[in-house]
Amino acid sequence: MNYTLNQLQVYLKVVQTLSVTKASEALNLSQPAVSIQLKNFQDQFGVPLIEVIGRKVYVTDFGKEIAEAAENIINQVYAINYKSLAYKNQLTGRLKIASVSTGKYVMPFFLSGFMRQHVGVELLMDVTNKNKVFESLKNNEIDFGLVSFLPSLLDIEKLDLLQDKLYLVGKRETNQKDNITAKKMFENLPIIFREPGSGTRQVMERFLQTNNITVLRKMELTSNEAVKQALMAGLGYSIMPFIGIRKEIVSNELQIIPVKGLPFKTTWNLIWLKGKKLSPTAAAFLEYLKKNKEQIVADTFSWHE
Repeated sequence: MNYTLNQLQVYLKVVQTLSVTKASEALNLSQPAVSIQLKNFQDQFGVPLIEVIGRKVYVTDFGKEIAEAAENIINQVYAINYKSLAYKNQLTGRLKIASVSTGKYVMPFFLSGFMRQHVGVELLMDVTNKNKVFESLKNNEIDFGLVSFLPSLLDIEKLDLLQDKLYLVGKRETNQKDNITAKKMFENLPIIFREPGSGTRQVMERFLQTNNITVLRKMELTSNEAVKQALMAGLGYSIMPFIGIRKEIVSNELQIIPVKGLPFKTTWNLIWLKGKKLSPTAAAFLEYLKKNKEQIVADTFSWHE
């Protein structure tokens, strides 16, 4: 047999996701590239590893054994790389972070300098919604969470990173009247919600309740990017954090609509379980942020005020 480490990684990811499409997305490869690597790997065995029935992927019993062996091999390769870097006095290990979806406009800028300094660190970042971040934190599956709303049922510690504001936003209209009431606006176009569990949705529901607004028509989308595209298409209005729409505001594709009760101010926080024993990698990252966060904000987010 002459299989490669890349083939092992592709095969293991297909087994974990039960999907060539999802595996290709996770590995940043094209679907044809994943399919070719998977076929070349399977052809080296006389027994089927994966069976595709209809559009579903099924792993055979033998395939599960091979996947377990592949995972052990990959972990050993990681261990060799980590030990090699550690021998050179370089920081190694995995840094596991879960971020709410809008955090993708924030977290990379607080990570980039640290990752350049420590090439032996492997970053695992899950971009999801607020409730899932809290769940991952509660289950001790991650080192840190990035949120703009703090959990009420978890005992945590936090580091403030950046302030943000949420505004009512819609498509740029040349005949839009200033200070139009929210009630009047929602008579004609729907309000676009994020899914339950989203911090942005929490703000929207609070705003509607405070202003005694009954929404007659609404849409629900599961990502900030989807909401933003719907707004630019003129499908309705939504409340969004400024950090995620800054470019569209500057380019006049979207406009901030002044209404009573907004903007709503929030703070992006890095959070972790109180009393958690941080790994050397996580502790080093936290120390890096404490020393450099003000400079990062000044260099990258000077516009946010």
